[in-house]
Amino acid sequence: MKYPQPPARSATPSAQELVHNDGRPVPAVFELESPQFLGDEDIPFERYTSEAFYELEMERMWTRTWQWACREEHIPEPGDFYVYEIGRHSVLIVRGNDSRIRGFVNSCLHRGTKFRSGGSDGGFDEIRCPFHGWTWGLDGGLKRVPYDWDAPHVSQRDFSLPRVSLECWGGFVFVNLDPDAPPLNAYMAPMPEHMENFDLAGRFVELHIEKELHCNWKAAKEAFIENYHTQETHPQLLYGSDDEGTQYDVFNDHVSRFFCAFGVSSPSIDPPPTEQQLVDMMLVGDRSVLGDTVIVGEGESARIVMARVLRAQLGEKYQVDLSRFTDTEMIDVSQYSLFPNMLLFPQLSLPMVYRFRPLGDAADRTLFELLILRPAPEGGPRPPAARPVRLTERESFTTVAGFDPVLGEVYDQDTGNLRAQQEGFRAARKPGETLLNYQEVRVRLLHQTLDRYLRASEPAL
Repeated sequence: MKYPQPPARSATPSAQELVHNDGRPVPAVFELESPQFLGDEDIPFERYTSEAFYELEMERMWTRTWQWACREEHIPEPGDFYVYEIGRHSVLIVRGNDSRIRGFVNSCLHRGTKFRSGGSDGGFDEIRCPFHGWTWGLDGGLKRVPYDWDAPHVSQRDFSLPRVSLECWGGFVFVNLDPDAPPLNAYMAPMPEHMENFDLAGRFVELHIEKELHCNWKAAKEAFIENYHTQETHPQLLYGSDDEGTQYDVFNDHVSRFFCAFGVSSPSIDPPPTEQQLVDMMLVGDRSVLGDTVIVGEGESARIVMARVLRAQLGEKYQVDLSRFTDTEMIDVSQYSLFPNMLLFPQLSLPMVYRFRPLGDAADRTLFELLILRPAPEGGPRPPAARPVRLTERESFTTVAGFDPVLGEVYDQDTGNLRAQQEGFRAARKPGETLLNYQEVRVRLLHQTLDRYLRASEPAL
């Protein structure tokens, strides 16, 4: 349901106004605005704590949605495999001898044993059960049953491995447990159109961090889809990004966006920082490329200087031509949410993708993943995907080799709130959370889309 009145907006300059002062025209996709008012009712806390609600999600939502499972570079050669799990559901993703990628239910048709454990990857010539040795080809066809004289009722025709829906986009491999799933491009529109200039298929996984969290998966995702928390949780970031001017767009049930200009300070900072101070803050996350110092000349804009330096130095380090990218595409934060659990940052500075999943099969445990996707060298071999670094709840992002420790502190601040919030859900006497109408609209959208899946007869649009 869409409500008629538009949401209130801050009186401060918007992200649109700020980026139009740049040295290059703003791409059309970043001139789009799609504000929506989706209501102001409270969201019940039991949606984050109830095991019954979690079971309903497992049954009706996770089995019917497209989910990013891995990158194509995780399985580059025939026989390479990757196991993606969501709660109790497990998918074995395999690249066949014909180079096609297929997804199978990760359970032997003999007595149910998983072929490979959750989170594993590697390579094999055939799919073989570790219990009794029943064997399938990489295309899922039954090849061998030991002592088959005792299994006359097992036919090759009827014992192919059950497949899941699988499609690739932008170098990502997506799976959907629903055999009648809608086409991926229709499900994720307008994201493919918005990403056309970024060549996500031409990127590689430079860093992969996994973080265990004591909270519901929705609470974990919601912590990252609004900028409202910056003024309290990350006050240091107010000196280089405009929290209050952030733009929030709702495109449809599955896709939303926030767009935040970098290289400008929050209106709450008085006196405002100098252009040099703005650039110093913008170095967060890219120090491995730029070093600790970028100098802003007399009369120069921090935004234009940072975009220019990034084009040159990122291009040199990764052996790619970045001249076609505008200032906005280089430095600003455009974060796209794909329902249910993916967040994608396509820009060249801090080019990240997040994923949020129930950890194990529990309503109050989450695995948060952060991947950095850098441009692969043009005309050269693609670097192998980085192995994941696993952090427990109490381990700091600042300990991860190759990750800017200043940025690591920001993620420690984000994830440090989540146990207290999960415990507060249970302690509350007020039955639900009250959301802001504009800045937290993406939180509300997540719940409204989830409800459409839980009411199984009503498809999401």
